[in-house]
Amino acid sequence: MFEKKSAAQGPTRRGVVQRRGVERRRAIVDAAEALLAERGYEAATLKAIGERAGIPIASVYHYFSDRHQVDAEILRRHVDELGKVFTAVLHSSAPTPRTLREAVDALVDPVLAHFRRHPSCTELWFAGRHDMLVELVRAFDEEQARRAWEYLVERNLVAADTPRLVLLLAFEVGNRFLDVAFRRSPAGDDAVIDEARGCLAAYLGTYGT
Repeated sequence: MFEKKSAAQGPTRRGVVQRRGVERRRAIVDAAEALLAERGYEAATLKAIGERAGIPIASVYHYFSDRHQVDAEILRRHVDELGKVFTAVLHSSAPTPRTLREAVDALVDPVLAHFRRHPSCTELWFAGRHDMLVELVRAFDEEQARRAWEYLVERNLVAADTPRLVLLLAFEVGNRFLDVAFRRSPAGDDAVIDEARGCLAAYLGTYGT
């Protein structure tokens, strides 16, 4: 009888410990993201993150061995959200873009809105602070460039034989423009972003149907 009771309680205790671990990990990442948004990258040290989360620094190191792992966890959140943003655009019931400029706007606008809402994302997305972050951005760009190629080809806005590399390069160029825009202004400099829209539309236009 006692053995059965112990066996029944074991998983419950483990579940409580696991849930507490998930909650602490989330609290650390939430605190880091808030510090990034409010005070910038240099201020969001592991010590400051632990203090913000109300978690001893030793416990912070239990969940994240260094600052880069925390940064990567934050950026994964944004990669997931931006993937959903692109899905919403690609499957939108809005009228089909009639020109490449309209298509560029349709793809740029929600991404720009996300960056403006989340300064923590811009702190990590463009600066190439660590290989883990660079790889996350690269993988995102490759996947979304593939989807954007399909989007444009299906709508006869670029020729079907357009190399997929063209869209990948467009994403790379777009990142550089956004990097400059958010360095010039925390909200993203509109003049730079307008230049980006025109540049991307003109470049893609060389592969128009």
